[in-house]
Amino acid sequence: MSDQRYDIEELIEKIVKEKIHLHKIDGFVDNENIAVLIRRKAIERITGVILPSIGSTIIDFVETRGNIENAIGAVQIPLGIAGPLRILGEYARGEYYIPLATTEGALVASINRGIKAVNLSGGVKTKILFDGMTRAPLFWVPDIETAIELVSWVNKHFMGLKKEAESTTRHGKLIEIQPFILGNNVWLRFVYETGDAMGMNMVTIATDKACRYIEENFPGKVRLVSISGNMCSDKKPAMVNMFLGRGKTVVAEAIVKQDVVKEVLKTSPEAIIDVNTRKNYLGSVRAGSISFNAHYANIIAAIFIATGQDVAQIIESSMGYTWAELRDNNLYISVTLPSLEVGTVGGGTRLPTQYEALSILGVAGGGKPPGVNAKKFAEIVAATVLAGELNLLAALSTGELARAHIILGRPR
Repeated sequence: MSDQRYDIEELIEKIVKEKIHLHKIDGFVDNENIAVLIRRKAIERITGVILPSIGSTIIDFVETRGNIENAIGAVQIPLGIAGPLRILGEYARGEYYIPLATTEGALVASINRGIKAVNLSGGVKTKILFDGMTRAPLFWVPDIETAIELVSWVNKHFMGLKKEAESTTRHGKLIEIQPFILGNNVWLRFVYETGDAMGMNMVTIATDKACRYIEENFPGKVRLVSISGNMCSDKKPAMVNMFLGRGKTVVAEAIVKQDVVKEVLKTSPEAIIDVNTRKNYLGSVRAGSISFNAHYANIIAAIFIATGQDVAQIIESSMGYTWAELRDNNLYISVTLPSLEVGTVGGGTRLPTQYEALSILGVAGGGKPPGVNAKKFAEIVAATVLAGELNLLAALSTGELARAHIILGRPR
């Protein structure tokens, strides 16, 4: 920290006159909250826009190091609640109220109607099929022979690589390294269990340590090109995550009784199945999509924003498949999320409002044993996605979608 000090007005003027950069203010004050005030006042003068709402926040910016740079305040998003949703999972068992942060009218109401339908039919069953966060560094080698030798060497030295990677973390466990070769390029897709953290930063640091070990000990020529080689694949839609999974692979399913479909959803099981088959599958194929659902992203985005998840990971987390079929005149419906990336510690989960939202679900902070809170959270998300997906398919089958948005999605 600099020995030179200014009062607040002097610092604001120096930013306005471009004598101090915004990110340098922390070096002149002892408290990050004062730095936030100074930056905001400077931006107000530079732009001529007064920012009282952005400045109104309960966040203590001393606690946000690692979450934000050049902070000037905070934005607010309306938070709604849906539920309670009855879940019969391995980790989530009971009834849960779902916090949803959104500006899309009709979304919370839509999820609520889906919840009513599944609750009257006994609830939603959930199951986690896979749990593993990935990072896939890319290596250059001179030729295909060396590429094959590198993969063989990595397989033989897995325990040494595991020791190196896990030396950087208390909760991360390296469980597998998946190799991919293209010419003289080698991707090593490291797969980790990450406890209750979503784990992206954790696995990046751990994998970097393992990569250094490879460069120093592999007997052939090898060079790390990038710690992330896009085979991970992070914040991008990718078939590798659909096939192999990333984060949590979760399935939620329910059998919705025929009379409930008729009385609550105002349609029939056959009509919902028809919409799902023609829209989610035939329509998605015709469009060239790699994901086959109606609106997973709507629900996952609302939960992610409410609970402090990495919102960019909505991209891969909302990929998935909706399936529906007839069971003794009742409706069987399932959603499969191959790449649901969630955590209950780290990142934005420790911000005050986000922590409270996680607390509503009973998953705030680390679980005992580590990992159970994140798994419970993943099951809750999947069950909520099912409820929202069910209701939208029902609304589409009866032509109610536009009418619902006219009633609920427009300001009065």
